[in-house]
Amino acid sequence: MFSRKWFAAVAVGALVVAGQALAADKKVVAVSIPAADHGWTAGVVYHAQAAAKEINAAFPDVEVVVKTSPSAADQVSALEDLSASRKLDALVILPYTSEELTQPVKAIKDMGTFITVVDRGLTDASIQDLYLAGDNIAVGANTAKFMIDKLGGKGDIVVLRGIPTVIDDERIKGFQDTIKGTGIKVLDIQYAHWNSDEAFKLMQDYLAKHPHIDAVWANDDDMLLGVLEAVKQSGRTDIKLALGGNGMKDVVKKVIDGDAVTPYPPSMIKTAVYMTVANLIGQAPVRGHVKLDAPLITQANAKEYYFPDSPF
Repeated sequence: MFSRKWFAAVAVGALVVAGQALAADKKVVAVSIPAADHGWTAGVVYHAQAAAKEINAAFPDVEVVVKTSPSAADQVSALEDLSASRKLDALVILPYTSEELTQPVKAIKDMGTFITVVDRGLTDASIQDLYLAGDNIAVGANTAKFMIDKLGGKGDIVVLRGIPTVIDDERIKGFQDTIKGTGIKVLDIQYAHWNSDEAFKLMQDYLAKHPHIDAVWANDDDMLLGVLEAVKQSGRTDIKLALGGNGMKDVVKKVIDGDAVTPYPPSMIKTAVYMTVANLIGQAPVRGHVKLDAPLITQANAKEYYFPDSPF
């Protein structure tokens, strides 16, 4: 005859074994992203962590793990640690740099891991099962269309570029191609490295150099804040329009005053994580390239892009 203690012991043992089996059966999704070294990446971290919290609560058979890295070398080390400590069913990565991360990601891919790459593509696109990014050419083109409309097709403008990257080149191309053949004249175009302080100084230079400016395009919202402060301090009243991009919450709040910005939303990382999880546990295989639109933020849709708890 078996005692109650024996049955209790067996029951506890069964629960432990069942718990271990459930843990072993969990699908693990690693999310590797740059640390919050400026506004946009701070937004990426915020939305990645929000996605992990929501998915881990909603799907007990999925575990999303978020790791941030302050440099390309640190991101390589983080990937090595992640893959060594557990089996990764999927990796969602926004590479710090494309070239340095390509081979480390390939090594994880060779282990049978599903690879989702966000924003900055790898140098070997065949490694990517899913690639998701914003439409940078549309960022420039949609901004230009808005500016043409507001200025009546003519005016003298200045432009602030970001840093010498493909992303910046695409934004500028979209803008320049769209204003071609109009009466919009670019008086000056220089780099301010997506930095508010540099943009402030560059805009001061523009204001000193050009006695009349109708509009300004800073292709990032960090730079736009510097531009607006320089214009405010100058007391100039000729500037009718100042536009940015990336959907910073402080700038979105300004939309109610009649401005508009074109987003390159850091929330794209959240979209990528959800699509990756859907591929793992749903009946909807996800592959290929996904390009997110770059719609104008206006008074009509601003609430969709406003995340008051986000750092960006």
